[in-house]
Amino acid sequence: MTNYSVELNSVTQIFGRRLIFNNINYKFYNGNTYGISGHNGSGKSTLSRIILGLVSPVRGKVIHKSGSNSIKHDALSNHIGFVAPYLTLYNEFTAQENISFFFKVRGLGPDFDYTDTLFEVFGLSKRKNDYLKTYSSGMLQRVKYIFALQHKPEVLLLDEPTSNLDNKGKDEVYKLINELGKERLILVASNEDTDLNLCSNILNVEDYKDKQ
Repeated sequence: MTNYSVELNSVTQIFGRRLIFNNINYKFYNGNTYGISGHNGSGKSTLSRIILGLVSPVRGKVIHKSGSNSIKHDALSNHIGFVAPYLTLYNEFTAQENISFFFKVRGLGPDFDYTDTLFEVFGLSKRKNDYLKTYSSGMLQRVKYIFALQHKPEVLLLDEPTSNLDNKGKDEVYKLINELGKERLILVASNEDTDLNLCSNILNVEDYKDKQ
């Protein structure tokens, strides 16, 4: 198990004149599941994007470390898997083609034995060669999990993790979080109590709304 950590160092974000959050100092360690909570529009997804390296904070920084080695920004995607409403896959590709494409984007050799297992786990084995444009919203959410896990990342960031899933799908995700959270770093951004109950520690963005 790699000793992976993510440190938020005085992270502050402002959109226009609106303060989203101010001076977040927090450290996440692998082998734990953390929640990122807050009301709708509070900044959970914004903080998630900052952790992913998709958005830069106006002040502060995020430090990713694998062991004692800092991870460079352009290498983050090889260490992080994420599921989020703003994650877009290619509807004109099949599910299998999407997975193959992202192996190439990451510069990794494909491990189709492993991804076939993921297709089985998420009940999509018989549909993996169908175009995503034929998938329901719940099936698309399941494919996002296969995308997130295909490269066996050290960090899994789940923004609204059970969006569009039926009860069976939710149970599969909760089982996955419980299993992977024992050795990897899991971050769950949600305002759903059922999601947050899986987390041993919770960062509430509402606690960082104080004026500058």
